[in-house]
Amino acid sequence: MAFTRSANTTTASKPSLLGRLKGNNRTVTTTTKHSTNPITGSHTTTTTKKESVQKRKPTVGDKVSGAMMNLKGTVTGKPGVKGAGTRRMNGTDGKGSHYTRTY
Repeated sequence: MAFTRSANTTTASKPSLLGRLKGNNRTVTTTTKHSTNPITGSHTTTTTKKESVQKRKPTVGDKVSGAMMNLKGTVTGKPGVKGAGTRRMNGTDGKGSHYTRTY
């Protein structure tokens, strides 16, 4: 049975003024766990991965439709429509992630 030491939680340092003005990436917290083999004394570490964005592969139709929505949002001055178009183009609009069971 391996002995596990307490977890080391590391967080990025406080953002600088320039980083805050530019709006840098969000702070990612990673947790490292150390375990020691009681017989050989060797160490192993495991790390948690950061959360990824759920994404699908957009079709050519999605890309064209998203580009048109993006253009429409730009022309009409509606940032929500523009953002929805961008998400549709990139495949991060959530389409296909809502599973409904049909009996």
